[in-house]
Amino acid sequence: MGAGSRQDSGVPPRREPPVSAPEVSLLRWLRRQLREPTPIREHLEAAVANDDPAEARRLVARLPFNDEQRRNVEQLLDAWERRAH
Repeated sequence: MGAGSRQDSGVPPRREPPVSAPEVSLLRWLRRQLREPTPIREHLEAAVANDDPAEARRLVARLPFNDEQRRNVEQLLDAWERRAH
């Protein structure tokens, strides 16, 4: 191991909480739909990070999605909520 490796520094590797497939899909989809980093996108990302599908659903309801987009995001939110319970 090199002198700059994490193991040599005595710092344990950072552990992220596991993120489920529905959450990953939701984040990817939202990032594609909301290309610009806006406050609502940041709040949605925080809701996902905090495992709060109800907050994400509330925020998504405020977005001007077309029927197909809304149906897609609702399916992702439903899958996330099923996993959460």
